[in-house]
Amino acid sequence: MTATSTLFMGAGIGLGLIAAVGAQNAYVLQRSIRGDVSMVPIVVFCVLSEAALILLGVAGVGALIETAPGALTVMTWIGVAFLVAYGTFAAVRAIRPGEGLKADGTGRVPSTMGAVAACAAFTWLNPHAYLDCVVFLGTLANQQGGDLRWVFAAGAFLAGTVWFSLIGFGGKALRGLFARPGAWRVLDGAIAVMMFVLAAGLVRG
Repeated sequence: MTATSTLFMGAGIGLGLIAAVGAQNAYVLQRSIRGDVSMVPIVVFCVLSEAALILLGVAGVGALIETAPGALTVMTWIGVAFLVAYGTFAAVRAIRPGEGLKADGTGRVPSTMGAVAACAAFTWLNPHAYLDCVVFLGTLANQQGGDLRWVFAAGAFLAGTVWFSLIGFGGKALRGLFARPGAWRVLDGAIAVMMFVLAAGLVRG
């Protein structure tokens, strides 16, 4: 297999995993639409986190994770608690909308560090991130053999960079729609349902 085909394969598989609907993507898109914090540090954090997870997989850490089911169990329950808590907050916002739903950023605004910290929780407390990026992508990358494993990883990294840039900086195109409080109620309601479903999925394994 050539380096070019390996790069495209890594990008395609990486995009398929990263772009899947999940808590991290929902949070980044929500913050982008609101426009209440700088998206640059959030996007950079997501890209670097994805790169770190992929590199851990290529370096062989995925094999170690598979031998430590206890660690994944602890991470799973922490992730469940976080998702349920965030889903509850979103449900409350949907049922009782307030000034925090304003799309122009004049409502309650989180600090940039607070937004990045929330994104860190969505990323690093999600056991599926380790299974998908570290174990799955790491295994596929190492199957390429030699230097091609790093080409595969580079493709996955490029896919993640494009995706997070798209949802992080493209949300402003939807602000006209979300200028109406009713649209925010629908979005928060959908986010609440998503968080609860993801939490249930983690419990079921």
